Amino acid sequence: MVEIPTNATTRLCLVRHGETEWNAARRIQGQIDIALNATGHRQAEAAGRWLMGAGIDAIYSSDLQRAWLTAQAIGRALGLVPSANPALRERRYGVFEGLTYDEAKRDHPDGYAAFEGRNADYDFENGESLNAMFSRVTNALQEIAGRHAGGNVVAVVHGGVLDIVNRFVRGNSLEMPRDFLIPNAGLNWIVCREGAWSIESWGETAHLEPGALDELPS
Repeated sequence: MVEIPTNATTRLCLVRHGETEWNAARRIQGQIDIALNATGHRQAEAAGRWLMGAGIDAIYSSDLQRAWLTAQAIGRALGLVPSANPALRERRYGVFEGLTYDEAKRDHPDGYAAFEGRNADYDFENGESLNAMFSRVTNALQEIAGRHAGGNVVAVVHGGVLDIVNRFVRGNSLEMPRDFLIPNAGLNWIVCREGAWSIESWGETAHLEPGALDELPS
């Protein structure tokens, strides 16, 4: 892991990818590679325009195309080439992937109860547990921050990644119900200052048309 200098202030803007048709249908994507819909492309372009004055030094992105296409749109606006990082991918939802939330609840009632109850060890029958995802995401986050100490960086990620990051930065448990929004193409600024993380702003949508989705369960 790259160490973050304790005297540096590093700002990361975490952007959830733009909308997909599966978001609109409340269908669980996980690591299935779904593209943006028309709304998602507009959201990605809007995020890029909004970030033009933010002094961004670098862009990282999940390599799943809904995030990668969002990152490319932001990169075009900022004159930067994104770097793909598979560690920023969405959670692997195993047997839930491709199902709507209602279908998952119907077909896998016991597993859905564990998921809904935020059982941190539940892995969707060879998917990924919250504990495993927490390790993956926080290691990637700290490596990026260490690589760009004192700078401003964009990372285009997924709803499940943002759920982990918010809890990590605030020091909250993985098991507690979600008390924050994760809208498509929302901007979420976090800061690492003197080795300590904090949230600067969360769920910004002023750059978007009304109606950005947060279709994720709590």
